[in-house]
Amino acid sequence: MKVVMKFGGTSVRDGIRIKHVAEIIRKYYQEGKKLVVVVSALSGVTDSLIDATDIAERGNRRLIPSFIRKLSKTHGEAAKVAIKDKSVLSRTIGDLDRSLSELERALTGISYLRELTPRSHDYVSSFGERLSAPILCGALQDVGLKARWLTGGEAGLTTDAHFGEARPLMKVTRQRVREILEPLIKDGIIPVVTGYIASTQDGVITTLGRGGSDYTASLLGTALNVDEVWIWSDVSGLMTADPKIVLSAKTLPSISFSEAIEMAYFGAKVVHPKALEPAMEGGITVRIKNTLDPEGPGTLIASEQQVKRKGIVKAVTLIKDVALVTVAGTGMMGAPGVAARVFDILGKNHVNVLMISQGSSEANISFTIPRKDLKKAVSALKQTLLGGDVVERISSEDDICIVAAVGAGMEGTPGVAARVFKAVAEQRVNVRMIAQGSSELNISFVVKEVDGSKAVNALHREFQLHRLAP
Repeated sequence: MKVVMKFGGTSVRDGIRIKHVAEIIRKYYQEGKKLVVVVSALSGVTDSLIDATDIAERGNRRLIPSFIRKLSKTHGEAAKVAIKDKSVLSRTIGDLDRSLSELERALTGISYLRELTPRSHDYVSSFGERLSAPILCGALQDVGLKARWLTGGEAGLTTDAHFGEARPLMKVTRQRVREILEPLIKDGIIPVVTGYIASTQDGVITTLGRGGSDYTASLLGTALNVDEVWIWSDVSGLMTADPKIVLSAKTLPSISFSEAIEMAYFGAKVVHPKALEPAMEGGITVRIKNTLDPEGPGTLIASEQQVKRKGIVKAVTLIKDVALVTVAGTGMMGAPGVAARVFDILGKNHVNVLMISQGSSEANISFTIPRKDLKKAVSALKQTLLGGDVVERISSEDDICIVAAVGAGMEGTPGVAARVFKAVAEQRVNVRMIAQGSSELNISFVVKEVDGSKAVNALHREFQLHRLAP
């Protein structure tokens, strides 16, 4: 059985966790599984790198050496805990020192130029994984396994030059990944590949955007035609709701790709929706597993044909930190192109739209966006749209959240929406906006943020989701 295993930042946040991950990998390798490992940066490191680029862009060179020393201490201590063999540790520390020296030169160059290009941003951001991969590779060697670490680009992941959100060139990637990784696997060597980063055909480092490490695992799995992709984190799988909100929430034993993508989009943070698409297209099963409970079954994500429908609604999710914007005006009625103008303005200002609703009267358009983008979005819309005969008012609310009921069993089942909104109304929760896609896989709606947990709990009880999973 051939498996790609991805380990997230919380699974490798320090030396103790990395050593534990190495033991997990050894167990499955000794059982006969052929493995490729994908690793994220240590918890919090990528964010610190992004902060460092901002400091460098402002020309503050004095803070760079202390930042490098801090990174060196964090990763050096992790390596010393995870690796006991002195020769392996020495090689690993050497790899870390070379990468840290390279990073310091890059940040210093940015500070002199006081300019941060998207290409430079990707280059600096890549060092989180380039520092964690050598440590996990050394930890595997320390427990007696043959392992070799590679960057995503060195492993064959090839993308366009759209820095920050690079798109894979799958034909080239498939060929290169097979040429590079299959001989290693055949020789019993476990490739340890950096998640999140890849490279152009010219070898320039790129990053894959949010959920990049999950995406890396899925892309490698598809290229190698593996049996399964395992996403390891610190939770036991996808759940019927956030257990911090619903105490009776249960882990879902199985779920379809389409349901998992809906859940991930609407707030389930265990896996990124983008990461599931290559596996879904390649017919490769994905498992969500917990490093703190490695023997647990986790959640199986597979095709609709492989997953039996159980229950109408499978999960209730919640997205916080969002805002609601309404563009209104009687002149919008029957006026073509208004919606196109609204979303063109948002797109040009890099504002992601989460939900859209428009009444049949066409007198207003409501949509939700990340709360952090609210000021920018409203300002751009007002500057462009107000003052004419079409749009009369642009209003916003920043104290709202999105609740979504997800489940393939909703498709073609009458009365689901009635049950959803009856359950919410009984808790005296006012619904501000409603949206449902034609797939009927979810019903999502907007409520005040203070009412979010009440709405989620009401739906969890209404559809008895605590009984869906053992």
